[in-house]
Amino acid sequence: MVFKKITLIGTSEESFDAAADDALDRAEDTLDNVYWAEVEEFGVELQGDADREYQAEVEVAFELEG
Repeated sequence: MVFKKITLIGTSEESFDAAADDALDRAEDTLDNVYWAEVEEFGVELQGDADREYQAEVEVAFELEG
């Protein structure tokens, strides 16, 4: 088996968990054979007093076909 790892950054206005889920949902929707994921970093973009964008950098590994 050969795997490839990619890094995705999910975002949410709600929470870090929702940002990580955003990245994982996108990976599962667009990639086949996703085996595991690791959350590498969290960050917050401060857009204003009340507006924050939570970010989660997620590393995803999937098996290459063939």
